[in-house]
This record gives sequence, structure tokens and C-alpha cells, in this order.
Amino acid sequence: MKHIPLVLIALLLAPQVALHAAEPPQTSVSIVGEDFHINGRPTYAGRIWNGHRIEGLLMNSRMVQATFDDLNPDTAKRWAYADTGTWDAERNVREFIVAMPEWKKHGLLAVTVNFQGGSPEGYSGKQPWVTGAFTEDGSLLPDFAARMKRVLDAADANGMVVILGYFYFRQDQHMKDEAAVLRATDEATRWLLDGNWRNVIVEVNNECNVKAYDHDILRPGRIHGLITRVKRAEKDGRRLLAGTSYGGGAIPKENVVRVSDFLLMHGNGVKDPKRIGEMVQKARAVPGYRPMPILFNEDDHEKFDQPENNVAAAVAEHVSWGWFDFRRHGEGFEQGYQSPPVNWSISSDRKRGFFHLLAEITGAAAEREKFQ
Repeated sequence: MKHIPLVLIALLLAPQVALHAAEPPQTSVSIVGEDFHINGRPTYAGRIWNGHRIEGLLMNSRMVQATFDDLNPDTAKRWAYADTGTWDAERNVREFIVAMPEWKKHGLLAVTVNFQGGSPEGYSGKQPWVTGAFTEDGSLLPDFAARMKRVLDAADANGMVVILGYFYFRQDQHMKDEAAVLRATDEATRWLLDGNWRNVIVEVNNECNVKAYDHDILRPGRIHGLITRVKRAEKDGRRLLAGTSYGGGAIPKENVVRVSDFLLMHGNGVKDPKRIGEMVQKARAVPGYRPMPILFNEDDHEKFDQPENNVAAAVAEHVSWGWFDFRRHGEGFEQGYQSPPVNWSISSDRKRGFFHLLAEITGAAAEREKFQ
């Protein structure tokens, strides 16, 4: 697919990229063994659920359209809000930020976002839209950076972590060559370090083993090089925590395990919860594994009201879990966190089912009852 010049036009017309967080950071994520800590304390401190230790987990949800915009005028009209008839990237990020405190009240501690977004249809073959934050040469577009800054600042203020992805398949082709990928990696990393956000961990690319990636450096055999590149960048002795994810059901490869700070896996298409436990056990057996957190940060499996589901199977292995919610064909605006225009509130039975179970697992439900 040929690059759409509108991306370069947007770069020329947009203001200079903002580099600095507005306030000193309030939320700092770190790793101790297999556990996540926030501000020096383990997450969900002391929490046990169904005999399983929840302390140290990072329960999350895939919210990759937080900074979404479509620079292809031929497809942007697909995402129009019903009440206005137009797409509005500013409204989207504003409503995302408004919804964050309610997610946090239910025990959600992290969201996955991405500089190149994710399929707005959930699953798509062809993706003619242009939703990435990088130009053809790998420069970071100021408008996308400004929206991402607002997301990171809001998460920081709410005590939440952002799993921030750089690249997404079927958007990486808008970058002309490997040099552009390297430049984008360096610009995004430097932007995060200069911004002084402490609540970010980096997912270099989404599902590195998907064959749709155009650039070899984003594929399984070489992706460890980009993870290492992110980790080597420092400012004032501080670096970013980094890793990459794999498609549904896949086990991380040795080259990634050896260099990653955490392991990201996806449960899409895994219908038997027992398979989730098997995936975790196999990942921990990969050469080069040492104690580190494992996260599922994309899984479209639900059955939240059933005793056996992928969420329960993950936490039984002391592994974090993240939901992937997209709007199925024919569903209304209240559905789908990955399908713009997004209703970011807890607006559907499916969403309520997830957040109810999340609150139960994390103890957020009990905490709310104390004040009712």
C-alpha cells in the first residue's frame, strides 16, 4: 500500500511536539521478581482471591483507540459519531480520560494504548485507514503525541499504568523503510524519557509474529533488537521497561524472553481456559526465562459469569489478564472498547460483566462496600 501524503501535510501544519509532562510524576511502576509495584508497593497488596495471590498483578484492558485518528479522508467518515455525523479525535480522547476513574474504582490498574492504534473493526483483513502516529520517515506526529501526553498524564493522576505500544501490523507499511522504523523507535523512546513519565511500560509492537508486518525488524527473528534498543536509551540513569507481544495462543521465543523485562501474551482464540495455564507454564520453561511478570494484555474470551474462564485461569498462575472488547457486527454504540466511535463508559452488559469480575478478584468491590 502506498503512503498517503496527508500524513506529511499533518506534520507540517501541526504544532511542535510537546515533550514534557505538565506536573511531577505521581505514579511510578517497577518490577520486583514476578510482581509489579506502584510507588514502591506491590499492586493489590495482600489480596488473595479463591486461594490465589493477586498481589503483584497488573490487571488491564486493551484501549488502543484512546488517541485514535484516521488521516485517510476516504475512511475517516466510517467512525462518525451518530449524534454529530462526524468523527472527532478530541472528543474521543476527552471522553476516554473522563472514564478512567471509574475503571480504576473497579480495580483496573493498566490500559494498553498504541501509537499506531489497532484495527477499529476488531479483526480486519484489509486496513485502508491511516491511524499511525509516525510519518513516512518515522517522525512522531505532534497531534498524536499531544493526545498521548494527555492519556499518560491522566493515567499518572489516577495511579494507573500505561502499556504503550509503538507499532501495529498493517500500519507499519506507511513507514518507508527500516531506517524509518528505527527513527520512530528512537523518537518515541526519547519522547517518553523527556516527558519523565514513570507509569509507562513499552510494548514495542503488537503481535510480532503476525505475518502482516512489512518490515523484517518488527518480526519474531529480529524484534529483540528493538526491545534492546528501547532499554539502552537512558536519561538521568533511568530507562524504560520493555517487551513485545505475540498473537493468540503463541509462546514467546527465546530471543525475546532473554531481553524482555516482562512477557506479553495474547489469549485470542483460546477457548479452553486450561490452555491459558499451559501457555504460562510453557513460557516459563523457555530458555532464558528468569522470574519476571507475565501479562495477557489482549484476550477476547469472556464468560465472566462462569467459574472457569480465561481470567481465572491466568490469575491462578499468578499472571495478569487484559480484556479485548470490540464491537461485533450489528452491535450498538454502547459496545466495544476497540471500535470507534467508542463509548468509554461501562455501558454494556459485557463491560459490566468484566468490571464486576475484576472488582471481585482485586478486592475493589469490598473496598467500595466499606463506604456505602
